[in-house]
Amino acid sequence: MCPLPSHETLVAELRELRRRGLPGLRHCTRDALREAAVAAGLCTGPDDEQSGIEELLGAAVRRLAGGHPVRDDDSCDPLARAAAHSFGIFAARRGVPGTDRRKAAAGVYGVTTERFRKSQEHDVVAELAAAVLAVAREAVTGTAVAREAVTGTAVAHRIGAAGEPGAAVAAAPPVAGVPARRSGARPAAGAPAGRITVRVCPIEDVRDVDVLVSSENTYLEMSKTFRPTVSGALRRAAALRDASGEIVDDVLSRELGVWLRTHGRTGMPVRPGTVVATSSGALAAHGVRRIHHAAIAAPVGDGDRYHVSPSVLGEVVRTSFELARHESEFLSLPMSSICFPLLGSGRGGLPVETVARRLLDALRAELRRDPSWSVLLVTLEERHARLLTAASSAR
Repeated sequence: MCPLPSHETLVAELRELRRRGLPGLRHCTRDALREAAVAAGLCTGPDDEQSGIEELLGAAVRRLAGGHPVRDDDSCDPLARAAAHSFGIFAARRGVPGTDRRKAAAGVYGVTTERFRKSQEHDVVAELAAAVLAVAREAVTGTAVAREAVTGTAVAHRIGAAGEPGAAVAAAPPVAGVPARRSGARPAAGAPAGRITVRVCPIEDVRDVDVLVSSENTYLEMSKTFRPTVSGALRRAAALRDASGEIVDDVLSRELGVWLRTHGRTGMPVRPGTVVATSSGALAAHGVRRIHHAAIAAPVGDGDRYHVSPSVLGEVVRTSFELARHESEFLSLPMSSICFPLLGSGRGGLPVETVARRLLDALRAELRRDPSWSVLLVTLEERHARLLTAASSAR
């Protein structure tokens, strides 16, 4: 686990960086910023140090904006806007001189540059340093969880902050006898605790459900945003966009990429059944806290076809619940609802009847273990919904 710098040290380095600007980063004292960027998995050495620190600052500013794109208008949090101006985070503002950056930041608060320098600027720098530490800390704790998953031991008791950029964590197989402890859980809209509800709708339209589960290939490379798949739809819906609609942060793919780089799996498959959690990006506005990416589809041949083993579906359900319970407890997030699509029934090629039986068997087992959870199953097909409802009522 990478060490994290102190808040005080980060504040000192950020003050110097604010004066010099991002182009002068290589001439600044940056030990603390480098430590935070390494901990966040955004850089590995001198070659990518500058880009990693800049990416870290961008993630921290987005965090100040509540996970939304940072816009220079009144719809955006003033702290985030002032930080973006102060450090040249806005597009085409990277090389603006320090005096002009300070003037623009002061304008956010409607005060003179001197008043801003003596007052609000201190808060902006301090809050940005705290956000940097939060981004790094969630990646560090996520790494601890992933390392235990590789060795087959229990899920770690520390996981990064949910609903915010930069956290990607993997879950080990469920641990027998781990108690499910949660307090203050909120029920999903229209989904009673301990019950399985079936709904006909796109998964990206689901509201007020804490966890959405996405099916991924075993390389954890998400589907393209224009493709009519669960993975593509969630990637598209979670992306942060600017006022013109252009994607400025491909949140889910970026966080999966951080996890793959951190664990040396870029371009390499993970074990089928692996579940990796990321934040929900723009879907946080829909009441979604986390996205769980389930690696179930192994490419076959030239990659046009996929193989999904039916046995992996039960493992994914168990692992996703186990991860959700730990996220709920150790992040102090009141999570109590989870949504599954018909995993493997699309390009995975599994018969819907097989998927329904495997999912329902595993879901019933989880709800017997912890009936405080509610489950939503979504499908685009009315006939599939009828099949699920019939299968669910049959026992």
